[in-house]
Parts: sequence; structure tokens; C-alpha cells
Amino acid sequence: MAVEINENNFAQEVLSSDKPVLVDFWATWCNPCKMLSPVIEELAVEYEGRVKIGKVNTDENISLSAKFQIVSIPCLLLFKNGETLHKTVGFRSKNDIKKIIDNAL
Repeated sequence: MAVEINENNFAQEVLSSDKPVLVDFWATWCNPCKMLSPVIEELAVEYEGRVKIGKVNTDENISLSAKFQIVSIPCLLLFKNGETLHKTVGFRSKNDIKKIIDNAL
């Protein structure tokens, strides 16, 4: 299951993680986000123990969205060792996201 990430736990869950972290920036009103949500949950199960998968609600975490310049959602950021490795905006297929993750492993 994807980890709920917010302004209070972002540093611990993402920046200090010993594994790569894929963060899905989303909102409840965003239809492409709703389409992507089950894919994110499937990836969380498939990559359990190797990659942390998390979700940030952009409406509830405005400062995180601003910090990472999230202007369109869904937006996926892949972090490794506290650094942003990859950013993709818009709906992506599960295979496309897997390629992004696998490149970081």
C-alpha cells in the first residue's frame, strides 16, 4: 500500500529513505489522478521492500507542491538519496512507470 506523505513526514519518508521513493502528487478532484491511483497501489505491492511508493495530496500540502514546482497533476517524482531523479506529469501507463523505477534500482 502506498504511504501517505505530507509536510510533516516528507523529510523522513522521502529525503531520508534508504530506498528510492516514487511520490505521486495528486488531488481528489483530478480525474487522471483517479485513473492513476490503482496503478500506484499495484506498484506499491510489486516493489514492496525495494522502492517506497507514496502519495501527496496537493490540496492539503501546498508548501510541498510549491517546493517541487508541481503545476500540473498527476505528477510523479522519483527520489533517490534525497535527490530528485525523475519528474513526469500526466497519466502514465504502469509499464512506463515501471521503466522509470527500474532505472533507479
